[in-house]
Amino acid sequence: MNVRLNKKHQRTLAAIFSTQTPATLPWRRIEALFMALGATKEEGRDLPFKLKEEHTTFHRPHPQKEAKRYHVRDARDFLKRVGVTP
Repeated sequence: MNVRLNKKHQRTLAAIFSTQTPATLPWRRIEALFMALGATKEEGRDLPFKLKEEHTTFHRPHPQKEAKRYHVRDARDFLKRVGVTP
C-alpha cells in the first residue's frame, strides 16, 4: 500500500500490533488511522468501515473514549485482512 502515514498514525499502528493489547488506546486514533489508509465509513450506531473491498463493523465505545481490547484485536484482524502491518 502506498500510503504515507504521519508519526501519530504510525504509533497507532504499532500499538494495535503490539504484543500486549493496549487498553488505553483512544478509539478516535484507530478511526483516524483507518481514514488515513483510505477507508470509508458511515455514521450511525454501528460504524461500518470499508477498505480495499473488505468490510467490518465496530460499535463505538461509550461512555469512555478508549477502545476496548476486543476493539483493538478486531482492528488488528481487519488491518491484516487488507494487508496493512507495521
